[in-house]
Amino acid sequence: MMRALWTGASGMGSQQLAVDTIANNIANVNTTGFKRERIEFQSLLYETMQGAGQNPAIVGNRPANLQVGHGVRSVASTRNFTMGTVEPTGNNVDFAINGNGFFTIDRGNGNVGFTRDGSFNLSPIGGGQVALVTNDGNFVLDTAGNQIVFADNIDFQSLSITQNGQFSVRGTGGETVDLGVQLGIAQFSNRQGLEAIGGNMFIETAASGEPELEAPGNGVPSQILQGHLERSNVQIADEMVSLIVSQRAFELNSRIIQTADDMLQQANNIRR
Repeated sequence: MMRALWTGASGMGSQQLAVDTIANNIANVNTTGFKRERIEFQSLLYETMQGAGQNPAIVGNRPANLQVGHGVRSVASTRNFTMGTVEPTGNNVDFAINGNGFFTIDRGNGNVGFTRDGSFNLSPIGGGQVALVTNDGNFVLDTAGNQIVFADNIDFQSLSITQNGQFSVRGTGGETVDLGVQLGIAQFSNRQGLEAIGGNMFIETAASGEPELEAPGNGVPSQILQGHLERSNVQIADEMVSLIVSQRAFELNSRIIQTADDMLQQANNIRR
């Protein structure tokens, strides 16, 4: 019965973490580029009380083991990187990625972050230049790892971008002028290995591998959609179902602890 107490406690702890994850998903249902998470579980150590095939001369060849488990633990939080709904915004510096890529962002001090949130802004930085920045003021990077800056005398209302990230504007004579800047889009061999640090930002880890900037002939390139944003891929109905399941599992694990406690109390009350 003591084993049941610890097993029930492990289940309660794991389901609590699952509910925390679901709560975070629901809280970010309107967060641009957010990817829903789920908790992965793994069974704990099993105690083999009698092994299969033991003592065949006495009891014959036992066909199955007699084992009892010790509960569950949480081992990983995985993200669903399926693309969210793409919605038009009418803002020519809002971008969505159709594909597996991430925008590359200068986090300062030589650190680079990666995001699916393409809600950018134009910010004057002095010296006759305007920079493309995130809502937090971090610089957006190009394919060379440089901050994307433009001269402040161009027609920003006509700023446009091709599907592969090349910026251009309309000249004084109505012609298209290539600005010689390409939006930096990176991919990873294992997106699940990315570490979320908040602010819609990820950083690379040893598990994710190094970022690979998209280039012709290098994997399947993403497509840039100007004037659009990718919404969260959280589905409220799915989250509510998961919440109910986790709540019931938590409740049943707590009932296991209560039942084991009652059984111990009854055993202690036995009179000879």
